[in-house]
Amino acid sequence: MFFKNLTFFRFPTTVDFSEIDTLLPNALLKPVGALEMSSRGFTSPFGREEKEVFSHRIEEALWLTVGGEEKILPGAVVNDLLERRLEEIEEKEGRRPGGRERKRLKDDLLHELLPRAFVKTSRIDAFFDLAHGYVTVNGSSQKTAENVMSDIRGLLGSFPAMPLNAEVAPRSILTSWIAGEPLPTGLSLGEECEMKDPAEGGAVVKCQHQELRCDEIDKHLDAGKQVTKLALVFEDNMSFVLGEDLIVRKLKFLDGALDQLEHSDDDGRRAELDARFVLQSGEIRRLFLLLETAFKLSKADS
Repeated sequence: MFFKNLTFFRFPTTVDFSEIDTLLPNALLKPVGALEMSSRGFTSPFGREEKEVFSHRIEEALWLTVGGEEKILPGAVVNDLLERRLEEIEEKEGRRPGGRERKRLKDDLLHELLPRAFVKTSRIDAFFDLAHGYVTVNGSSQKTAENVMSDIRGLLGSFPAMPLNAEVAPRSILTSWIAGEPLPTGLSLGEECEMKDPAEGGAVVKCQHQELRCDEIDKHLDAGKQVTKLALVFEDNMSFVLGEDLIVRKLKFLDGALDQLEHSDDDGRRAELDARFVLQSGEIRRLFLLLETAFKLSKADS
């Protein structure tokens, strides 16, 4: 249960989560119905086989999971079957059905196929730091993360979460780091970046497995390109790519963090998940507080 991407939101620390365990049973994921395309709701962070625990909290760290079921019904399959029906009608009746009838035939096909369609399951995890007023979703899609925030609002009745707002342009900060300005304590450059010409339709340069402090990079900077994505390493604990949208991608926990798990004497899957959750929540908190200072992130209104 290690997050691979981090999309952050801020919320007021005054938000009350005390009734979360009372509210969750009324908002759980239900199996997708025979004639439904999808279903969505909360599920246990410990897996769908867990039928009693639907959230997990250790001190000020809270873990919620949104689950989903979606019918897999490829459009190409539906259109192929529809075309066969149309051909049968044309052959029997000597006419080609018009738009309204075509739509009715397609709806009939969907009702026939939906009960037999395969179901794809999904889960999206979210970690809340109740003390510092931020939540991060394990995903790099802003839309997906916004949907999770909507789920939380539906659960609590109100949840004033907002995307991160930096008081200084993230692109300028990332560019200064690659240009040689000192990085915050604990951060170092990785070997990947993306640079763009700020002009509309300007050139885009992507570098991987590249020493970023070199003449080649400097030439791009001298030409006016700005950094929009930058690989970074936080101590010996995490590596990631930070975008100008302040989404953390390609997150990996390194030996400096994982070695801490070896000191746990507890056995069992639940104990292992607890240890990973404590480790992850602590490391994400340290990273967020570093980003908060470096980019002057606004706090949520109380």
